[in-house]
Amino acid sequence: MNTARFGIIGYPLTHSFSPAWFNAMFRRQGIDARYEAYPLEDIKMLPHLIKQVCGLRGLSVTIPYKEKVQVYLNWLDEAAREVGAVNCIDIRNGELTGYNTDIIGFRNSLTPLLTSRHDRALVLGNGGAARAVRYVLGKLDIPCVTISRNAPPGRPDLQPYSALTAGFVHDYRLIVNTTPLGMYPGTETCPPLPYESIGPAHLLYDVVYNPAETRFLELGKKNGAATKNGMEMLELQAIAAWEIWSAG
Repeated sequence: MNTARFGIIGYPLTHSFSPAWFNAMFRRQGIDARYEAYPLEDIKMLPHLIKQVCGLRGLSVTIPYKEKVQVYLNWLDEAAREVGAVNCIDIRNGELTGYNTDIIGFRNSLTPLLTSRHDRALVLGNGGAARAVRYVLGKLDIPCVTISRNAPPGRPDLQPYSALTAGFVHDYRLIVNTTPLGMYPGTETCPPLPYESIGPAHLLYDVVYNPAETRFLELGKKNGAATKNGMEMLELQAIAAWEIWSAG
């Protein structure tokens, strides 16, 4: 029986969590499979990769290809289509189906932390991870405003960082960072917020997991906020990906 192959695409992938996590899981469970990092400088290299790697059964997708990868897929799961971003590809009989397991990871790691105070949210960033976050918040009936460096005028749901006044941030007690600010090696960076307006009623969630406590979370915690990093989300989305790949 040939070893099943899995991997992650994105660029760069120097510090990706996924290969070590999946390969350790394969060893623990006695699964004949291998998971590798496939850094692609251009998403146009994906068809060549799929032809080149014998036995490739599934791929994780990370920055910057969660949105761009869709044009290379034969099918999209309904939730992935609605979100407009893919982080998991199932490969069967030469056909590629896209899923978004970030939805599962974020929802299941966030909901135990929510209280009635978290009735509206700020989503920092507007990439593929932000799309999954907004989808989950919508399902939870939590209205949100997205904060982006390139926010166009006339969009109340999409605001620039300059809109983040102390009063604004005080009133949005769930703040989710989906940007890479604070990620290793740029650990001294953080989203430009008026952190002095954050307090014990706030919950700060960072999809970044390396380092375990980003500057964003550190500053929030200093002001009494509850904080959560992205490690549990990452593990839960990986488990969901494996359930897709191993089904049937």
